[in-house]
Amino acid sequence: MRTTLAIKENLLDEVKSLSGAKTKKEAVEKALEEFIRRRKAKKLIELEGKMELSFTLDGLIKQRRKDVPHR
Repeated sequence: MRTTLAIKENLLDEVKSLSGAKTKKEAVEKALEEFIRRRKAKKLIELEGKMELSFTLDGLIKQRRKDVPHR
């Protein structure tokens, strides 16, 4: 999708430098992906202690191996 944005050049340059992105498009995409990843992690952290989990780590690993047999 083509979109026109007014982005501060210094911010874009810093994202490119820190992420290793070669293009402006790649820099913006990496920044958005990182933002989304961090917000999702924050939401998970906020759920800590608010849910009762009824499985053990061993049980989770066994179930995961059953669900994904190639691992």
